[in-house]
Amino acid sequence: MIVRLRQPRREVEMPGGRAAHAVLRDLGLSREGHLVICNGTLVPSDTMLADDDVVEIRPVISGG
Repeated sequence: MIVRLRQPRREVEMPGGRAAHAVLRDLGLSREGHLVICNGTLVPSDTMLADDDVVEIRPVISGG
Protein backbone atom coordinates (compact mmCIF):
# COMPACT_ATOMS: atom_id res chain seq x y z
CA MET A 1 0.00 0.00 0.00
CA ILE A 2 1.04 3.59 -0.49
CA VAL A 3 1.15 5.69 2.67
CA ARG A 4 1.26 9.47 2.29
CA LEU A 5 2.36 11.52 5.26
CA ARG A 6 1.89 15.25 5.72
CA GLN A 7 4.43 16.31 8.35
CA PRO A 8 6.97 16.12 6.79
CA ARG A 9 5.45 15.49 3.38
CA ARG A 10 6.62 12.13 2.07
CA GLU A 11 5.33 8.89 0.60
CA VAL A 12 6.30 5.36 1.69
CA GLU A 13 5.27 1.93 0.50
CA MET A 14 4.27 -0.69 3.09
CA PRO A 15 2.76 -4.17 2.88
CA GLY A 16 -0.99 -4.39 3.46
CA GLY A 17 -2.90 -6.87 5.58
CA ARG A 18 -2.51 -4.94 8.80
CA ALA A 19 -4.62 -2.63 10.93
CA ALA A 20 -4.35 1.15 10.67
CA HIS A 21 -2.99 1.38 14.24
CA ALA A 22 -0.16 -1.02 13.30
CA VAL A 23 0.83 1.25 10.40
CA LEU A 24 0.96 4.22 12.78
CA ARG A 25 3.03 2.20 15.26
CA ASP A 26 5.48 1.08 12.55
CA LEU A 27 5.93 4.70 11.50
CA GLY A 28 6.49 5.81 15.11
CA LEU A 29 3.31 7.91 15.18
CA SER A 30 0.75 8.13 17.99
CA ARG A 31 -2.83 6.95 17.46
CA GLU A 32 -4.19 9.95 19.36
CA GLY A 33 -2.27 12.51 17.31
CA HIS A 34 -3.02 11.27 13.78
CA LEU A 35 -5.94 10.59 11.46
CA VAL A 36 -5.89 7.67 9.01
CA ILE A 37 -7.65 8.20 5.69
CA CYS A 38 -7.99 5.16 3.44
CA ASN A 39 -8.99 5.71 -0.20
CA GLY A 40 -10.46 9.10 0.72
CA THR A 41 -12.44 7.94 3.78
CA LEU A 42 -11.54 8.55 7.43
CA VAL A 43 -11.22 5.13 9.10
CA PRO A 44 -10.96 3.93 12.73
CA SER A 45 -7.63 2.56 13.94
CA ASP A 46 -8.81 -1.07 13.87
CA THR A 47 -9.58 -0.98 10.11
CA MET A 48 -7.64 -3.59 8.14
CA LEU A 49 -5.72 -2.06 5.24
CA ALA A 50 -4.98 -3.94 2.00
CA ASP A 51 -2.06 -3.96 -0.42
CA ASP A 52 -3.97 -1.89 -3.00
CA ASP A 53 -5.10 0.85 -0.57
CA VAL A 54 -3.88 4.43 -0.69
CA VAL A 55 -3.56 5.70 2.87
CA GLU A 56 -3.04 9.27 3.99
CA ILE A 57 -1.93 10.09 7.51
CA ARG A 58 -2.65 13.57 8.79
CA PRO A 59 -1.73 15.08 12.13
CA VAL A 60 -4.61 16.15 14.36
CA ILE A 61 -4.66 19.92 14.65
CA SER A 62 -6.57 21.83 17.30
CA GLY A 63 -6.86 25.49 17.98
CA GLY A 64 -8.69 27.99 20.03
